[in-house]
Amino acid sequence: MRPRIAITAGFDERDGKPRVGLPAAYVEAVAAAGGRPVLLPPTGGDATAEELLAVADGLLLSGGGDLDAALWAEPLHPTASVIHPRRQRADLAWLRLADACGMPLLGICLGCQEMAVARGGRLIQHLPDEPGDVADHGRGGQVRTRHPVTVEADSLLARIVGSETFEVNSSHHQAVREAGRGMRVVARSPDGVVEAIEEAAAGRFFLGVQWHPESIIAEPPHLALFEALCRAASEVQPS
Repeated sequence: MRPRIAITAGFDERDGKPRVGLPAAYVEAVAAAGGRPVLLPPTGGDATAEELLAVADGLLLSGGGDLDAALWAEPLHPTASVIHPRRQRADLAWLRLADACGMPLLGICLGCQEMAVARGGRLIQHLPDEPGDVADHGRGGQVRTRHPVTVEADSLLARIVGSETFEVNSSHHQAVREAGRGMRVVARSPDGVVEAIEEAAAGRFFLGVQWHPESIIAEPPHLALFEALCRAASEVQPS
């Protein structure tokens, strides 16, 4: 049976009307990798979150805006575009539930950052403010740049993509500064910006990437991420 992959969705309120949304590329990537996509609309409480996550075999934390810097005790940067509090609460609740039960989890862009923060890590709030020669990573806009990444040879990520260097797309103005408890940095861009983090302990699929593989699944390394998530989710399905 194809594994059920729960995908977190965006949330906003326009003209007083709540709206839930998700770019189709996430759904298409999971389906192309052999999974059954399941939409996770942001909920209001941990009890509901647990009930919804119970129908899934794996979790995909999708991209979006920025987290509230109060989560790691910093003042908010003026360039921040913070996601709706309802989505932030729901995303972090699902993440912690999945982490606690060992559910396979893949975080993308915002999702990668959420993984670090949930484990007690911190984020860079605006890459252009960083000292040194930090490249333009797209600054969170719709137009994405491209750059290579270097991957740690002994990492889960390297085993998945089958390479220690490959090219990714980029559209973010924030990034992981500290990966958090039990996490390791496993990929960086040429300017040193963190591009991927994963659980340091062997045997777990708990991986976050800063780029947007869902948009470039025609390229084998990026489809491979979703295929690996679906394989891991299949292995933990009840018999």
